[in-house]
Amino acid sequence: MTARSTADVLGRASGPDAGRVVHRARTLVAPALADAVATLHPWVAGMADYALGREDGPSGPRQGKGVRQALAVLGAELAGAPASEGVPGAVAVELVHTFSLVHDDIMDGDSMRRGRPALWKEYGTGAAVLAGDALFALAVQTVGTAPAAVRRLSAALGDLVHGQADDLLFAHRPWTGPEGVTVEEYERMAERKTGALLGCALALGAHFGGADEETASVLDRTGRHLGVAFQIADDLLGIWGDPRTTGKPVLGDLRQGKKTFPVLAALGTPYGTELSGLLASGDESGAQRAADLVAEAGGREAALADARRHLAAADTLLDSIPSAPRPDAELRALLVALSRRSV
Repeated sequence: MTARSTADVLGRASGPDAGRVVHRARTLVAPALADAVATLHPWVAGMADYALGREDGPSGPRQGKGVRQALAVLGAELAGAPASEGVPGAVAVELVHTFSLVHDDIMDGDSMRRGRPALWKEYGTGAAVLAGDALFALAVQTVGTAPAAVRRLSAALGDLVHGQADDLLFAHRPWTGPEGVTVEEYERMAERKTGALLGCALALGAHFGGADEETASVLDRTGRHLGVAFQIADDLLGIWGDPRTTGKPVLGDLRQGKKTFPVLAALGTPYGTELSGLLASGDESGAQRAADLVAEAGGREAALADARRHLAAADTLLDSIPSAPRPDAELRALLVALSRRSV
């Protein structure tokens, strides 16, 4: 089957409606996710519902988009199985993703999540740690009857922790010099922190759909490439995104001194000396000048090019496995939407 390249349509709408793909998966997975949470201690289950966004508030539930659920469901369908076969994998990755967000907010000191207090602000730090641990344990229990799935989920969790550790340590390293963070290190961090779970979602869905180990591994690598592209897109929005759309302050990542892909790419150019000086000073008034320097140095274009490269790699991997036309087209559309942060 010949499919249109995801990389070729980066930045443009194409193919199936990715939003509908995500909504279909979330609707399918919701009952199983609710049943899993209901097995927890009632107090912990209430916190889990809050973290998952399933608890109704004045403006209704505040659920995440369910992207990883959609990847798991599509993984099963790519293997030729009904979408329902991917539900155990979808539940597991959603629980792990939520666990990681709960602990990330504590580590980063972020007090808000999806427009309301983060779990640790609402219930306390100790309670939030407990809820995160419960979500983690429940995820493993969900796939516990399938040893191969447990091994894959465990490997993804190990990578996630590795990537998170690198990301935290990056903040303490200098902007330039022998100890400076390189673009290559950044990509490895993004693959682990973001890509590992996206790849795991696809692979678990394929596993429960009856795919062989080779196919599951190809889909795992596909999701890892997507994770890097996704993280780079987030970096671009962190500097140049519209706050009305992103919910982030203008130039927020530069004001916080985050080591993002566009910045790291720009530091290796003749503009690097001035840019590193601005970033090291911590002067918020220089954020706009820093953004201009990153763009002038080609950091923005380098980031876009690298995101496209990873999407092209994902396309090539998908071309290597046999799959039904509809889930293949839907997955490729979802890859584009995620890389554009439009779903």
